[in-house]
Amino acid sequence: MDKKIKLLLAEDEPSLGQIIQESLETRNFEVHHAHDGEEALRFYNEINPDVLVLDVMMPKKDGFTLAKEIRLENKQIPIIFLTAKSQTKDVLDGFNHGGNDYLKKPFSMEELIVRVQSLLDRNLLKVNQEKITIGNYILNYPKQVLTFKTDSELLTHRENELLFHLSQKKNEVLDRAFILKKLWGNDDFFNARSMDVFISKLRKKLQKDNNVQIVNIRGYGYKLIC
Repeated sequence: MDKKIKLLLAEDEPSLGQIIQESLETRNFEVHHAHDGEEALRFYNEINPDVLVLDVMMPKKDGFTLAKEIRLENKQIPIIFLTAKSQTKDVLDGFNHGGNDYLKKPFSMEELIVRVQSLLDRNLLKVNQEKITIGNYILNYPKQVLTFKTDSELLTHRENELLFHLSQKKNEVLDRAFILKKLWGNDDFFNARSMDVFISKLRKKLQKDNNVQIVNIRGYGYKLIC
């Protein structure tokens, strides 16, 4: 059986949200429906979705603000905005806030499904081709392989994910609580100690390049310097 695609839907209109959710669930999507922007951000951190469908006008936090916050730590996830607005400026605002596509209400479920699938296919192609430079190292994220010159080693899943997130925030602080919740499920004491062990492992794997460091920013998180 094919793995279900995790989709986070943020739509404050209950009837429309239910229609979208039911339509997508018949197409092998696992839909998590948030009714406002704050709930959507909480769901995002909890479920690690594959794609986001965000209404622009929502209570507590609008779709543009939500997307902008998510883009600070995730440049890859596909985002589609839903809106009743139709002015060119509104469409441009959507793209400027990190959206990949923009669907004007009313729309057909078929059109939404086609656009979601198109973005997922495009994103998969991009990720599969992605090799990340970390100083003199190359991280092949899809294959979980770290290479230094002619030497390569296979990373564990958690090493790979942790190094990937550090690399996405090169020379910036990766928030400790965020990455604990993302990879370990919560930020309790025992998981924090476990993450420290993985950080130590990554430091050893990166020690061949003296210009690459993972430093501890006390009280905040970690920074990959390269």
